[in-house]
Amino acid sequence: MSVRAGEKYDLVIVELDKARTALAQAKTIQDTKRVLDMAAAAEIYARRQQLSQDSIDYAHTIKIEALAQLGRMLQEGPKATGNAGTARGRDVSGGIRLTPPEKAAPTLSDLGLDKKTSSLSQKLASLPRDQFEQVKTGEVSVTQATRKVRAEQIAKRVSLPDAKYRVIYADPPWSYGNTQPDYHTEQRDHYPVMPLADICAMPVAALCEPDSVLFLWVTSPILEESFQVIKAWGFRYKASFVWDKVLHNMGHYNSVRHEFLLIATRGSGVPEVAKLFDSVVSQERTKHSQKPEIFYEIIETLYPSGKRIELFSRSPRDGWDAYGYEAAACAA
Repeated sequence: MSVRAGEKYDLVIVELDKARTALAQAKTIQDTKRVLDMAAAAEIYARRQQLSQDSIDYAHTIKIEALAQLGRMLQEGPKATGNAGTARGRDVSGGIRLTPPEKAAPTLSDLGLDKKTSSLSQKLASLPRDQFEQVKTGEVSVTQATRKVRAEQIAKRVSLPDAKYRVIYADPPWSYGNTQPDYHTEQRDHYPVMPLADICAMPVAALCEPDSVLFLWVTSPILEESFQVIKAWGFRYKASFVWDKVLHNMGHYNSVRHEFLLIATRGSGVPEVAKLFDSVVSQERTKHSQKPEIFYEIIETLYPSGKRIELFSRSPRDGWDAYGYEAAACAA
C-alpha cells in the first residue's frame, strides 16, 4: 500500500470510528440519518479509491446498523406519512377543520427520508438476528434475507403432507392486487386470499418427485404472476388448457369466459400415456371457483401411476391426497 493510499485508509477509518460513536449516541431520526449518510458516503469513497476490503466492510457494517436503527425509530415513533401540509379532519359540527402541520404526523420529507429508505430500514429492523448479521456482513442482500424469512414463516404455517407426489394440481386463492383489496374473500367461496409472495413461498418443491408435473389454475388478470409461482415451486412451463366457461363474467378489458390450466414439469414430467386431449374444453361453469370434473379425468388418464395431490382442494377425490384451504386461512 502506498503512503497516499495508507493516508486515505486512515482517514476513512477515523471518520467511521466517529460515525459509530455518533450512532450509539443518536437520539433522533435526523441524528441517525446523518450517520447513515456518512457511512454510505464512506463506503462509496472506499470503493472508488480502491481502498482495502476492511475499510469497505467497516463502512458497510455501520451503514446497515444505521439503517436498522432508523427502522426501529420509525416503527416505534409516530407513523410518518407520505404527504406534506396540513392534516384534514372534521370538527364536532361536521365541518372541515385543518390541523396545523406541527400537530400532524411528520411526513417522510419532514424527516429527510424517502419511501425507499424508509421501507428498507424497517425491513432490516424486522429481520431476525441471524438474518440481520448476514446482511451486515454482505453475505446476502436485504431482499434475499426478507424472502428467506418469509419462506420460513410460510413453511411453519403451512404444514403440507410428508410424502412425494408425481402430480400436483393447484387452484391457489390468488389475490388480485389492484382489482380487489387483499381482505376480499370471494375468490375462494369466502376463503381468504393469499398474497403472491406467500403462494410462492409454500414449500411445494419438497412435495415433488424428481420427475413430476404441475397443473396450475390461473385467470387472465394474474397470468404473468403465475409464472413466478411456477418458478418458485421448481417447475418449468410447458403448455396449457383453456376452460371455456360458456357463461360470461365482467372484466376490465373484455367479457371474460375462460380460465387457464397451466402445465409445468420438473425432470421428466412428460405424460405416461400418449393421448392428446383438445386444449380447449367448453363446459358451463357452475359454483364459484369449482372446476369441471373432466380435468381430473384428463390428468388421471395422462398420469395413471404415482401419487397425486390437489392443493387448495374443495373436496376429497378417490386416488388423490387433498390439501384444503387451511393454507389460505393461516396466511390471511
